[in-house]
Amino acid sequence: MSSSDRKKLSAPASTLRSGLVLLVALGSFGAIGCRQDMHDQPKLKPYRGSTFFADGSGMRSFPANTVARGTLREDAYFFTGRLADGSMATEPPMPMTRALLERGQERYNIYCTPCHGQTGEGRGMVVRRGYKQPTSYHEERLRQVPIGYFFDVMTNGFGVMPSYAPQVPPEDRWAIAAYIRALQLSQHVEAASLTPEQLAALDAPAAAPHAAGGAHP
Repeated sequence: MSSSDRKKLSAPASTLRSGLVLLVALGSFGAIGCRQDMHDQPKLKPYRGSTFFADGSGMRSFPANTVARGTLREDAYFFTGRLADGSMATEPPMPMTRALLERGQERYNIYCTPCHGQTGEGRGMVVRRGYKQPTSYHEERLRQVPIGYFFDVMTNGFGVMPSYAPQVPPEDRWAIAAYIRALQLSQHVEAASLTPEQLAALDAPAAAPHAAGGAHP
């Protein structure tokens, strides 16, 4: 093959490479241009002033009677623990069932025992390590508050206790509040309120533990 023939064959390949390089370059410039357009587009940054609005503020209030998606709270009783007149709820918005109390106990053991302890005395693990001790649930003042009070404190926080609304959904906050009330009742039951069978069970002597490996009577 002559040198002239080789030049003829290499010419298209050279042209193709040049075209590809040009396309890549143009694509890069185009991408950079688009990115800069997006980066430098006119916009209002938070807390910056603005000459567009009459009040000179760049941040705008929500339109009247609107709520953000997923934040509608039509049932104020369920979501706030308060009645229509603003007073604290005296009972949960759902039936006080065994399942509710068991759910409340489970959630209480996870979120509340580190500070309040398993019996509600306020001597949890972090308290024994120096954290400020919370008030015992068994003090007379807290025994007399409506159950909605506990829901409100879990929702909004109180003192050094933060809000647990981000971690605990409303239905679980109600379950915990119901269990706290059960804890209070368990420590302050009057004998007159018990049935004869319950009193007899309390007076019965405790069964002796079986010896390891021994036969049952």
